[in-house]
Amino acid sequence: MTFADEVKNAVTPRATLLVLGVLALQLLFIASYVGALHKPKPTDVPFGVVAPQQASAQLVTALKDLPGGPLDPRTVTDAAAARQQILDRELDGALIVDPRSTRDTLLVASGGGTVLAESLNRIVKAAELPQHRTVRTVDVAPASDEDFDGLSSFYLVVGWCVGGYLCASILAISAGTRPANRRRAVIRTGVMALYSIAGGIGGALIIGPILGALPGSFWGLSGLGALTVFAVGMITLALEALTGIVGIGLAVLIVVIAGNPSAGGAFPLPMLPDFWRAIGPALPPGAGTWTARSIAYFRGNAVTGPLLVLSAWAVAGTAVNLLMAMRRRPDPAPTTGPEGGTAPA
Repeated sequence: MTFADEVKNAVTPRATLLVLGVLALQLLFIASYVGALHKPKPTDVPFGVVAPQQASAQLVTALKDLPGGPLDPRTVTDAAAARQQILDRELDGALIVDPRSTRDTLLVASGGGTVLAESLNRIVKAAELPQHRTVRTVDVAPASDEDFDGLSSFYLVVGWCVGGYLCASILAISAGTRPANRRRAVIRTGVMALYSIAGGIGGALIIGPILGALPGSFWGLSGLGALTVFAVGMITLALEALTGIVGIGLAVLIVVIAGNPSAGGAFPLPMLPDFWRAIGPALPPGAGTWTARSIAYFRGNAVTGPLLVLSAWAVAGTAVNLLMAMRRRPDPAPTTGPEGGTAPA
């Protein structure tokens, strides 16, 4: 057989399509990450204003009309309410105007992202300067000194997501290209659940007691990790059950290419372009990162929605995986060969 014949036999239509699919994923990876992160700027950041009644409306209008629309200001009754709304993650910052002096107070929460907190500090100081007022910044939910730029929660969740789809990919291809039958689907689901628990506890152990990179409840982070790993793993298995080996690429598309840059990790959601800001909370990396930061810095507030998102992915993945296995015909029983052995099915 000539070299040309060998090449012709190797480069089958299926192999060609898979290579083209990988090329498409590569280009989408570049477009997604660069598109989301190359020019971050705050836009419509939820922002509170506490000021005397006669000045409040005027100040809200002035902040709303800042060039580029960085803030979405709204009036808050008092400083205590503003602080609580930041801790509840309803606001990302608040300006407390002191009518008795020329020095106001800016409340921020670097635990939600130090880059956003620093941006708010610059924006408000620039806005106050023409009024001959100064600003004192108070961090009501400060990021840990061991958590540079508030990125530890993001990298923790990325690790959980990678573990989820890698484990699912191994389970999917361990039996070759055969789709899962009922028994195999149940076993894979059980293995994925055990792996998720181990991965959740292991990740929380590393980032908390071992490295001290992230504060917060150890068991809360462990539970989040288990749910995140299981959600990503089961949706990967479901996509593989629907489309074969292509499902692994689809999982990478959802979790890595779309999910990671829109997660609000490197830059919090208000600093991302509209498209990534919109999809981020609905994908596992975004839901996981928000919840991890809430557990670490915001007393576990505002986690119901993200946990429901992760649960929905887990339930959908499990349901599709099991339903596809139930629809598949059972493997044929082995037949007896002429020597009393079994002939291959």
